Amino acid sequence: MTQIIVLPNENLCPDGAVIEAQPGESICRALLRNDIEIEHACELSCACTTCHVVVREGFDALAEPDELEEDYLDMAWGLEPDSRLSCQAIVGEDNLVVEIPRYTINMVSEQH
Repeated sequence: MTQIIVLPNENLCPDGAVIEAQPGESICRALLRNDIEIEHACELSCACTTCHVVVREGFDALAEPDELEEDYLDMAWGLEPDSRLSCQAIVGEDNLVVEIPRYTINMVSEQH
């Protein structure tokens, strides 16, 4: 199992969290399975930016994003060099530290 340290997020996990993920599982699925309710408006199909995360440690251990993910990342709020769509970032053997941005661009969210 791979460890994912989730940095504190005021709305989703105020105290932060340490979760386990299966290699081959997306960061998003691991978060959701561990009751961290990250937005995922497109149901993990790489058609939005609501599951955007910043990989603070372990970024280089992830496979490169494909062209579609990069196109959507360009539209993400708070984009950083180590940003990924968590539905597309597949966990490997290396531990990760991720930060869930405070905001997303989701025009249909009931929570805004």
